[in-house]
Amino acid sequence: MPVEETRTTRVAADLIAAAEREAADESRSTRQQLDHWARLGMRVSMRSTAARRRIERALAGEVPLASLGEEERAVANAELDVNIAGAAQSTSYADQLAREGVTTVVIDDAGRFVERRPDGTTTVL
Repeated sequence: MPVEETRTTRVAADLIAAAEREAADESRSTRQQLDHWARLGMRVSMRSTAARRRIERALAGEVPLASLGEEERAVANAELDVNIAGAAQSTSYADQLAREGVTTVVIDDAGRFVERRPDGTTTVL
């Protein structure tokens, strides 16, 4: 069997955990499961069929999601879930609200509740 060329990259911890669970059920290694998902996702993303174009139009808001077939809606919803999760992880709502003059309470790295005021001052609660 030929040796596959590999490269090191970082993968989100939740994906690793999900791949570990799925790999056990599918008799694969975690790496093989991640490869499987990546290749499957790549093929789905690369397809330029009429259905794919309809999904892309729905994601862009050009047509309602309700106009898609059941399978198309499942793909569109999966893409929306990924996009929302990515946006939620990269957005600091506390920073955004501080710019709007709103005081917030956050949990710091030590697990403590911290009040953050718009002027940048903080108080451990």
